[in-house]
Amino acid sequence: MTDHLQPRLRILLAEAIAVGPGKAELLRHIREKGSISAAARTMNMSYRRAWLLVDTMNHCFLAPLVGTATGGSHGGGAHLTEMGEEILKRYEAMESKANAALAPDIAEFRKLMQLHTPEENAS
Repeated sequence: MTDHLQPRLRILLAEAIAVGPGKAELLRHIREKGSISAAARTMNMSYRRAWLLVDTMNHCFLAPLVGTATGGSHGGGAHLTEMGEEILKRYEAMESKANAALAPDIAEFRKLMQLHTPEENAS
């Protein structure tokens, strides 16, 4: 078990997670790879799961976060839209602020938590 403790920020719209750590990671990989399927592979996730996450995000905001192009002679692809870039930038800024604000509390939690497995404590 790792002793890296951190809060996890999720932005909800009703019951849907509009964006959270996993979706932000998926957006970063889509930006880097230019493909939902390549991003999914990087995250050891099925294409279907990645597509469902993208679909949820695209429906939670006023404009889609990910744009796609269908196949053809040069193949398809995916990219972050202007809205996608904006949401990812804002989410990452919020994450940084939350981590900084909560750092003292996380330090106190660390003192109160068992950060090793029972097997590690026995040795």
